[in-house]
Amino acid sequence: MIELVVAADEAGTRLDRLVHERVPGLSRAEAQRLVDEGHVTVDGTPRTRSLRVQRGMTVRIERPAPAAPAPATAEPGLEPRILLRDEHLVVVDKPAGLTTHAAPGASGPSLASHLAALGLAGGGDAERPGIVHRLDRETSGVLVVARGADTLKRLGRQMRRRAIEREYVALVHGRPPSRAGRIEAPIGRDPANRTRRAVDGIGARPAVTHFALEEALPGYSLLSVRLETGRTHQIRVHLAAIGHPVVGDPVYGPPGADDLGLGHQALHARRIAFEHPVTGEPVDVSAPLPDDLGAVLEALRAERRRTS
Repeated sequence: MIELVVAADEAGTRLDRLVHERVPGLSRAEAQRLVDEGHVTVDGTPRTRSLRVQRGMTVRIERPAPAAPAPATAEPGLEPRILLRDEHLVVVDKPAGLTTHAAPGASGPSLASHLAALGLAGGGDAERPGIVHRLDRETSGVLVVARGADTLKRLGRQMRRRAIEREYVALVHGRPPSRAGRIEAPIGRDPANRTRRAVDGIGARPAVTHFALEEALPGYSLLSVRLETGRTHQIRVHLAAIGHPVVGDPVYGPPGADDLGLGHQALHARRIAFEHPVTGEPVDVSAPLPDDLGAVLEALRAERRRTS
């Protein structure tokens, strides 16, 4: 653990910048991740990266042990499918079960390492080359990955401006009271469990999710979901907060959340749309539902037909 005291000439500095500047060899992106994941405290309390520190504050930085080296390429059956590829970027369909990038506690190959081994990802940190945004390990679907540092910066700016459209499909427990809705509730770390997120948790940041009912099924609902912001676990936390957790979600769902036997959470990133960062042309790519989720939906439709 590293402990430092804010000097007079450092007063007013952003917390993430202070950590980056005071810890040798630490990149700005890694400093931001440490702050976001709760490994940095100010006077004993985790704070957001934008905090302006003041003279005399005590900052403690706990750097988790690095993840064990992982095989570069994905295991058979977990290879991402290339949906679009050019010299600047690649759009892929990530299967459930494959992590987006290396992280503490996440062993094994990742999407990032797989694409880097194929020469299809570049820019940014060595452990997450080209990664603009992420999907949870057990969420399937479409992501855009940069192939160089300049493309990564440009896509990152689009993400921060909320100019990248992301549409998901989720199978949830129960039936929402309306056919469409908007969930606006800030999300932060769960004070009881740092690996979870919670509405109004520690360091909560604004979060907005839009949903619409696509199909009513016996005991369940198929929703289309659109993100306005991109907080960690946002869809899962927001849908659980309104009483309709994602099927198969072991963290935010009820006991026995995988009662349909899917083996992972029923959440799929179906579509992504953005302006090509180099050519300016519109890019709009969709990923079909994975076979296992499609089979679950067909079984529910068959049950609906039997009981109607």
